[in-house]
Amino acid sequence: MTVAVSPGDGALASGPSRPCVAIYRTQILPISETFVRDQACALRRWRPVLTGERTIGQLPLDGMAVRALHDGPPTLLQRLIGMGSRYLDRPVPGMLRLMRDVAPALVHAHFGFDGVEAWPVARALGVPLLVTLHGSDITTHMHWFASGGGGRRWRAYPRRLERLAAERRVSFVAVSHSIREAAIRAGLPPQRIHVCPIGIDVQRFRHTGRPVAEREPVILFAGRLVEKKGCRYLIEAFRTVRAQMPQARLVIAGDGPERSALSAMAADMEGITFHGRYSAAQMQPLLQEARVFCLPSVTARNGDAEGMGLVLLEAQASGVPVVTSARGGATEGILNGETGFAFAEGDVAALSAHLLAILRDDGLAVRLSAAGPPFVAQQHDLSRWAGKLEDIYDSMTGRPS
Repeated sequence: MTVAVSPGDGALASGPSRPCVAIYRTQILPISETFVRDQACALRRWRPVLTGERTIGQLPLDGMAVRALHDGPPTLLQRLIGMGSRYLDRPVPGMLRLMRDVAPALVHAHFGFDGVEAWPVARALGVPLLVTLHGSDITTHMHWFASGGGGRRWRAYPRRLERLAAERRVSFVAVSHSIREAAIRAGLPPQRIHVCPIGIDVQRFRHTGRPVAEREPVILFAGRLVEKKGCRYLIEAFRTVRAQMPQARLVIAGDGPERSALSAMAADMEGITFHGRYSAAQMQPLLQEARVFCLPSVTARNGDAEGMGLVLLEAQASGVPVVTSARGGATEGILNGETGFAFAEGDVAALSAHLLAILRDDGLAVRLSAAGPPFVAQQHDLSRWAGKLEDIYDSMTGRPS
């Protein structure tokens, strides 16, 4: 069964003469992947169509063109057919016909995981493939995948990625310079790795609500509760913050496999609230109440590391000072000392000191808050980077920019 969602009245529905790019995700789209949708919506010279094996209905896609083979969770037969197709390095049955109907000039896959599965389709169509690398798909140790750490499906991922790197019609996008360096270390060809961050919609995230200096001493964390997000270090640091500033509060927004362990860490402490899962629409209200945003990311034991951390940009665009140790975020996603503070991974003492400085010093908080929005607008605007992405599309397909 082919599931087709027709475009609405937005920008994606107009301009039929524009070349088509098939934005490939096996599942369309997890709730955490608003950045895939937003980047596609920001394209102007190319006409995007979201393509994949199935729609899962987690993320609103109003106004977007969507083509998928199935709707909802896979059946046992579909899983078995998918396993066989991946083993043989062939398109899933029906996918090639679907993609021929879409008629893309280029296929753009998000994450290396989908890149290796999109290549058999792009190869059969005779069109180039661009793969955006976000973090876990390239920083995670390849021997971890090969040993089954990512499950049976991804044991062959290192070998398939190596084969992908040898294909001259395949190029890569790294969302930060740190991710590009990781890709080179993994053996991908430097001459075919572009750095093109995604950015955020600066019209959506703005400084609203009370001035930062007038807000309660609230620290906000937002992200999936997994090892690489480093939330445990924030809870440790908050113990110091709370001892010196009893009115301070910590809001932890998100869910994940570490939720129980983190709750146990915080059981003997007051002032910590676990908000649970949040939607994109709920992020702005959370930022409006925060005095400081913290993303204490670390490199996980299997090598998984943060690519950029778009939530850092959302916070700064909203006028909220940030404190972070995220790899790309700490070096490229903030202005250290001007829009927030960077610290070394796992350095709880430095983290505590930075948080206390922003919570205590109104003048510092105001200065950091004021510098955030112009920095994000100048360096991380979604539309600007979407234009750069379209330049890459043009270059790969021989079209003039």
